[in-house]
Amino acid sequence: MFTGTAIFDVLLPGDSRSLKAKRSYVRPVVAALRKLEVTAAEVGAMELHGRSEVGIAVVSGEHSHVQEVLDKCEKLVAARPELELLSVRRRVFGQDD
Repeated sequence: MFTGTAIFDVLLPGDSRSLKAKRSYVRPVVAALRKLEVTAAEVGAMELHGRSEVGIAVVSGEHSHVQEVLDKCEKLVAARPELELLSVRRRVFGQDD
């Protein structure tokens, strides 16, 4: 069994100066990621209005499948025109870790 995680650090548009506006950008991204059958949530930068960290996790029996899903998720976030993807932190854990 392999577990993969990724945290996407994203810059939100300038009009996201309230938590309500911030959620209006983050919520659709999380929903789109969940369609790829991963667990997704806003996991960091909660106190910052113009930034967010969205985390995902995936479990599979094959290492290559975990990498493939993480790649798809990264492409999905990077393709969102309303966000700027600043960085991605990825980790894959195997049964021996």
